[in-house]
Amino acid sequence: MNSVFKPKLYVVLKQGYHRKLFQKDLFAGIIVGFVTLPLAIAFAVASGVSPDKGLITAVIAGLVISILGGSRFQIGGPTGAFIIIIYGILQKFGFDGLMISTILAGTILVGFGLLRLGVIIKLIPDPLVVGFTSGIAVIILTTEIKDAFGLQISQIPDEFVGKWMAYFSNFDQINYYALVITLGTILISVYSGKVIRRMPGALLAMVVVTAAVTLFKLPVQTIQSLFAQIPNTLSFRLPHLEWGTLREYIQPAITIAMLGAIESLRSAMVADGMTSGSHRSNTELVAQGIANILTPIFGGMPATGAVARTATNIKSGARTPVSGIIHAITLLVIMLAFGKWVTLIPMACLAGILITVAYNMSEWHSFMAILKGSKYDVLVLLTAFFLTVFVDLTMAIEVGMVFSAMLFMQRMSKLSNIESVNIDTDILENYSTLPRGVDVYEITGPFFFGAAQSYKEMLNEIAADSRVLILRMRYVPFIDSTGIRTFQEVIHDFRIRKVTIVLSGVRPEVRETLDDYGLAEIIGHDLICDNFGEAVRKASEELEKKRLFRLK
Repeated sequence: MNSVFKPKLYVVLKQGYHRKLFQKDLFAGIIVGFVTLPLAIAFAVASGVSPDKGLITAVIAGLVISILGGSRFQIGGPTGAFIIIIYGILQKFGFDGLMISTILAGTILVGFGLLRLGVIIKLIPDPLVVGFTSGIAVIILTTEIKDAFGLQISQIPDEFVGKWMAYFSNFDQINYYALVITLGTILISVYSGKVIRRMPGALLAMVVVTAAVTLFKLPVQTIQSLFAQIPNTLSFRLPHLEWGTLREYIQPAITIAMLGAIESLRSAMVADGMTSGSHRSNTELVAQGIANILTPIFGGMPATGAVARTATNIKSGARTPVSGIIHAITLLVIMLAFGKWVTLIPMACLAGILITVAYNMSEWHSFMAILKGSKYDVLVLLTAFFLTVFVDLTMAIEVGMVFSAMLFMQRMSKLSNIESVNIDTDILENYSTLPRGVDVYEITGPFFFGAAQSYKEMLNEIAADSRVLILRMRYVPFIDSTGIRTFQEVIHDFRIRKVTIVLSGVRPEVRETLDDYGLAEIIGHDLICDNFGEAVRKASEELEKKRLFRLK
């Protein structure tokens, strides 16, 4: 089978699939299915479509992505990142326009995969991704204020500032029942896991709050008051298309495709980091494309890989893509058997769930960390963030990409003024005389977003048989935030494999960056050496510690 399109499920089945693997996948799949249930409903309603659209997306896209995808653990479906895009397309083109845009986006994603663009998409710098992701989180929070406070506002402005002005002028009409429901949902979602570990917090909140509202007949708005009856069947329909208007859907399709590609590959990379595995990025893009071509035909909306649900899948013990298939089947059974109960869910409950999602996807830790980094990363971060919040996501991605490239070129041009580095000519340069178990790798040039992934792959290969790895960084003029994140992933992988890392010849400006991001402390300040001779001595000491530990 072509290496560009070799699904992980095919690889797993070829290696051999047995009962113990199925038992683990079955448990994980059911858990993730229940985790997805409230999120799929909330994402759909927030996007401006009926709840069943979210469930259909989770079922169809989740099934296709698990069967055809390039990751063992990827869970696909609707995500919060698409909410503002879907809402904007619906307002301009209606549901048929959303279907056409999504199918076109799927076609573009398939093209990305077949053209082997997966590696390039993974090179998008972290500040840009964190910037627009945090911006999306702020917009989701803003959108949910109306339902969270139970405000009766007939027409809410589309723009960010206009929304808040409308809210402030209507805060005297707060429905305190809705506010209590929202706060209760948030508290249960966040803290119930400490008491009931096996039941997803958002699902527990939805069940408890819906039961309370129904039992006590509380005066709050529910899904039923907005959508009446919700279909609990799958249907097949092609969108109505006038070929003359096709070009109108190109821009939204590209936005869906770019965001879907970034989010899905990011989710797959998170899964790799949690399991020390590796995904097939081009296969994943093809699978995401096929999922987005098929899902709208069954009444769904755009889909991509979901980081939180993929992480839950791994933590629940999943071993293969079969868990993702079971997750989709679980949701299908729930939708067909219990779909009618969905209409009883209060809108304030969904607002609470989405506010929790917005907080989790805001990546405020990463946001604050990047603000402490270089001025170049800060500029890209804030540009992407403010454009997403005050203009639109499409503009944020387009301008952010161009801005990142321009700033990088400017940064590289300044390197011509850097003085030549004093090479350690009076110390050990013959690597063949190093102690057995100590390997050396030299990084040359900036550790930036364009090279970070290739550095990671190379380091993992070199350290396969190492016990201590010396990284020579005398020719590294700077390291950006994407390089820092990649470095953290490398160190995490090394710790799992019990490989100690020693840095040699770190320049003052790079050392300062490592200190700012807390990476120097993770590595160990004593293992960051000024020259290669000192690094060799430290490596020998670490090797001896490992030998003595094994003898105990």
